[in-house]
Amino acid sequence: MKRYGSVIEVKAEKLEEYTRLHAAVWPGVLKMIAACNIGNYSIYLRKLPDGKRYLFSYFEYSGDDFEADMARMAADPETQRWWAVCKPCHVPFADREPGEWWAGMEEVFHCD
Repeated sequence: MKRYGSVIEVKAEKLEEYTRLHAAVWPGVLKMIAACNIGNYSIYLRKLPDGKRYLFSYFEYSGDDFEADMARMAADPETQRWWAVCKPCHVPFADREPGEWWAGMEEVFHCD
């Protein structure tokens, strides 16, 4: 199992929509997340001193081919529709890695 953390800004005017969407995630999206070996998935919200709100995500990947599972998820029509309504709520970081939407974070500590 490998842990992943990432961060993205959420637009102030889209915060209510984003939280509403995530209060009732589409069943097909949840099914695809599980099918792609992702578990213990959480998203946290925090307003930082710059006045902007940021989303921090955490999940655990238990598969053996992360890139293949992410490609499978990206090819799923229901997931594509979900991303189409969620992505307009975000402001991705300018310095994120190529191919990232949410910027990956480095794990510096974990305690079981």
